[in-house]
Amino acid sequence: MSDDEVAPSSTAPVTQDHQPPERDITDGGPDMVQFLAADGTRVELTATNEPYAAYLEDVDQAAMKDMLRDLIMVRRVDAEGFALQRQGELGLWPSLLGQEAAQVGAGRAMRPQDYAFPGYREHGVAWCKGVPPENLLGMFRGVNHGGWDSNENNFHLYTIVIGNQMLHAVGYAMGAARDGDVGTGDPDRDTAVMAFTGDGGTAQGDFNESLVFASVTNAPVVFYVQNNHWAISEPNDRQFTIPPYRRADGFGFPGIRVDGNDVLASYAVTRHALERARSGQGPTLIEAFTYRMGAHTTSDDPTKYRISAEVDAWKAKDPIDRMTAYLTSEGVIDDAWVEQTEGEADQLAARIRKACQTMPDPPHEEMFAHVYAEPHTLIERESALFADYQAGFED
Repeated sequence: MSDDEVAPSSTAPVTQDHQPPERDITDGGPDMVQFLAADGTRVELTATNEPYAAYLEDVDQAAMKDMLRDLIMVRRVDAEGFALQRQGELGLWPSLLGQEAAQVGAGRAMRPQDYAFPGYREHGVAWCKGVPPENLLGMFRGVNHGGWDSNENNFHLYTIVIGNQMLHAVGYAMGAARDGDVGTGDPDRDTAVMAFTGDGGTAQGDFNESLVFASVTNAPVVFYVQNNHWAISEPNDRQFTIPPYRRADGFGFPGIRVDGNDVLASYAVTRHALERARSGQGPTLIEAFTYRMGAHTTSDDPTKYRISAEVDAWKAKDPIDRMTAYLTSEGVIDDAWVEQTEGEADQLAARIRKACQTMPDPPHEEMFAHVYAEPHTLIERESALFADYQAGFED
């Protein structure tokens, strides 16, 4: 360095060479698979959605009504969970408001033997997998560990550690392949795994490691990223500079972007990916392009970091309004059906509200009950010591 050159100051401001481009966060772009437009009209077949149209051919009007019913029920469960937390009955509640179609579409595409690994917001997937909503409320009330009959539901525990469940899912999928439950041609045996996370989860190391393991082992797993555009208060451009579905390119397997507010598209794309996985063709990454219309959790205030105009723009894309408009225009449902279904949702809400409020606290010794699948000497000894300790207070 010459005498007239000045070394850069360590305290000088740092500029970022690459700035994320301006974008419309309501526009999924030309690569997004969609069958229902925001106003409920059917989208024409295009090069983008035509490869998945076959997966809707056997979805009749009755099945579509069931999908809409699921959307309505799941939203009502979610609203009740939020209200119960505000009333002091739950410690926390993470809302899925706006993401119902992404979850119901994916959940309905799964077969009974397919295993789901959720984050902590997948109430709609839990509903489709037959997990009673009361069990979800019990976990957030703190009276159970979130356990349910996994042999019946094949729905893993909620995972609060962001992205951790992605590696769990790949490990389970690798095990299914090694057990010979992939590619047999038996629809009641061939198994796939779904791993759910949000856009914020894609920035975690566990997520990227799971893509590596899934790729090199050709694991039968579908990564399902619900891009709701906010990782708590951090927008997408703090998480990535390319859409999540394109991340799959670098790992050697397909990535698909789907309109996550379109339940038909979410179902068709997920069904396609699951059939690939079950037949031994390996992993797929799906990005469900959606939006979190509520708060991240009941501990969050989204007005601190996003504008109301953004929320209003996404309300116009509401998944329930969209499906209702479509089925009404097709003469499949009418106002009376909607009113009856909303009444059933109110009855469900009353049931789970009462169940939540009357849940007994578990006995203390239950903390030892499910540590291991089989009896364990150390746990039995610790349980006995704890029982003696508790007995000491009875006098």
